[in-house]
Parts: sequence; structure tokens; C-alpha cells
Amino acid sequence: MPFCRGAAAVLAGFALLGGHTGARADGARLTNGPMLPIYRQECAACHIAYPPGLLPAASWQRLMDNLPHHFGVDASLDAATAKPVVAWLAANAATYKRVREEPPADRITRSAWFVRKHDEVSASAWQRPAIKSPANCAACHAQADQGDFDEHRVRIPR
Repeated sequence: MPFCRGAAAVLAGFALLGGHTGARADGARLTNGPMLPIYRQECAACHIAYPPGLLPAASWQRLMDNLPHHFGVDASLDAATAKPVVAWLAANAATYKRVREEPPADRITRSAWFVRKHDEVSASAWQRPAIKSPANCAACHAQADQGDFDEHRVRIPR
């Protein structure tokens, strides 16, 4: 029974990790544990608080270092606020093969895995008023703010 052995191997691996599956951008759910409250509070004030498993640590570090010029907006944080966010992002950043590559300009939407996962979405779909941009994950992934990007629950607005 290959399926049973495969399932047993997955469960054994899960147990070895202490029940922690690690962040995944190529699967249904990013499961790096709960979102750091201060990260959610600060980042979700302007956009969804992207799960740290969507970028490698070096990209998060550059983004945090450049908050005064965060994609054309001053998103500066005081040092006391930034310090735990930087540490949390580094500890929970992507380390697996498909996402550890640093994307151009540290943009999630320009990463190779993102482009691959969204290759069937037409350029005109991104321009729809309900979507506006590939960075608007919640337009199609209703539970994006919870790190759930399951492709079986995607609903692309018309």
C-alpha cells in the first residue's frame, strides 16, 4: 500500500518537526504559526499582512531596512516596534527550495513561484476593478489574511 506508507512518512516527518510544517507558498496554507500581532497591526493597515513564508529572509530584511521608501510610501516604524518584527520575519521567512530565491525588487508578485502559480490569470484580469493588482491577494483568495491560498478556493472576480 504505497499511499499508506506515504501518509505514514508525512506523519512521521510532521512529528519530527514538532507538528510544525513550515511556511509554504506552493501549497494550500502557510502554516508557520500565528501572525505576530504587531506585524499584522502595522502592515495590515495598508495591505494584507503577507505571510513571511512568501519571501526569503534577505528580502524581508531589505524591505524592513527600506521602510521609509516602502514602494513609494513612508512606512517607517520606530526601532522598538521594528526590532521584534524583523526578528519574527527572519525566523519565519521562506527557506524551502521554491521560494528561497530572492525575487526582483523583493516583490512577492515578481517571484518565480508567484508567476508560475498565476500563469493562467490573464493580464486583463489583474486590471479588473475588484482586483486592481496582483498584490491584492484577498481579491481572489478570501482567506489570504489567514495565510490560506488554497487554489481550490480561488474565486476570481468578474
